[in-house]
Amino acid sequence: MPIKPPEIVAAVDLGSNSFHMIVCSLNDGKLQTIDRLKEMVRLASGLDANNVLDDSTQNRALACLERFGQRIRNFPSGSVRIVGTNTLRTAKNAGQFLIKAEQALNHPIHIISGIEEARLIYLGVAYSLSSNADLRLVMDIGGGSTEYIIGTGDTPKEKESLHMGCVSVSNAFFKDGRLSKDAFNQATLFAEQKLEPFQRKFQCKNWDEAIGASGSLRSIAKVLQAKSWSNNGITWQGLEKLVGHINQCNHINELNLPELDPERLPVFPGGVAIVYATFKSLGIEQMTVADGALREGLIQDLLGRIYNHDMRSATVQSVADRYRTDKKHAARIKQTIKVMLEQLSDDCSWAYDENCAQFLDWAADLHEIGIDIAHSQYHKHSAYIIENGDLAGFSNQDQILLAAIIRSHRRKFSQTLFNDLPSPWNTYAPYLTLVLRLAVLLHRNRHEHELPDFKIAIIKSKIYITFPSAWLTQSPLTHADLIQEADYLKSAGFKLEFA
Repeated sequence: MPIKPPEIVAAVDLGSNSFHMIVCSLNDGKLQTIDRLKEMVRLASGLDANNVLDDSTQNRALACLERFGQRIRNFPSGSVRIVGTNTLRTAKNAGQFLIKAEQALNHPIHIISGIEEARLIYLGVAYSLSSNADLRLVMDIGGGSTEYIIGTGDTPKEKESLHMGCVSVSNAFFKDGRLSKDAFNQATLFAEQKLEPFQRKFQCKNWDEAIGASGSLRSIAKVLQAKSWSNNGITWQGLEKLVGHINQCNHINELNLPELDPERLPVFPGGVAIVYATFKSLGIEQMTVADGALREGLIQDLLGRIYNHDMRSATVQSVADRYRTDKKHAARIKQTIKVMLEQLSDDCSWAYDENCAQFLDWAADLHEIGIDIAHSQYHKHSAYIIENGDLAGFSNQDQILLAAIIRSHRRKFSQTLFNDLPSPWNTYAPYLTLVLRLAVLLHRNRHEHELPDFKIAIIKSKIYITFPSAWLTQSPLTHADLIQEADYLKSAGFKLEFA
């Protein structure tokens, strides 16, 4: 019986400058925005020289999340997507902060890579636009990173995320709000250096229309319009007038720019420097500003998951194609996993969890991709690719979980790989790995004929498998593999019994 879609969905973006939340009603696949919340937390300002997030910034962020949590705390599982971006990618103590943040929101928080952030930003912008441009450049300035994407329709084609943002650049070049022409030139040069390796990829001849997303770009567009320096978004001429005005001031308090939110003021010069460098480097003459951004992209991605168009599944198939996996073999393993989960679901709560079944399917599809690099230790190569690749739709935690299952699917079974996974995966993942190991073992001969009807049970640390009478005697290689497997599992604290 298909699961009924939720009536309300939400997305939360824990950015390096601001935290954003959007809440939408969902009716017959159509979205209606019913609530928006935004607070300027300036998470990136709390990072010290060792990339440790200080206590006062954490407390400010948690107070904001308590307020957000009042709105979404009781939403059902699977109806909320929450992601952290550059600062939470960077902070060494992000793990401790996330535990408290998840308690405040009562939903899991996923850290996403810069490239995944770029993909989601593009989705959000594409959703909010009716533009017919064949190719569009989308730019988004966050507190700690800036994303550049070229895409057409709702499909991003080129994506990059650069380690510079309005908070980090303002803190580095305009300390305590002090302004000077030399400081602005240095900030612009810094941004141009970051862009230099990607200048050819994103220059103006490669797209038809430039679109900005994010608060920094909206603020600049509002200021230019209010000063009559531009009447249509952000223009090169308008930017030059704005930069000239900034360079005449000694402190941000002297800027006196109309339509500029006082909260935005401390990070405004850094944002302007990044935009100015981008226009210079890429040859941009004019950029319009869109309403959509990361949180709208998160909602669109969530809808894909709700309506069985999960981007992660498409990515898994793409990676399997790229590394030329044996898809018939993977399909046989997946069928055996399905049989196992059906039998285990009466005694094991994880066995009827859809997410567990999904990760096992993905693991079956990808467990052999490392063979394309080297046959020896291929499981380690497979896990490395999965943990470190840019996999669209996957969060960092998703990739670490999938890599841990695949890394342990053969030979030594190391429990320590699972200890640092977030709850409940630190408990579930060893059992998922057991299921994958046994399914792979039973298909080690790669024959196409079906396995006999066997019974499996897992009770705490004991695994019981029963085969039809005489089958093991007639399958001496499988019997030998099971004896060896029992030895591997014994060293990990599990007892495998078979008959």
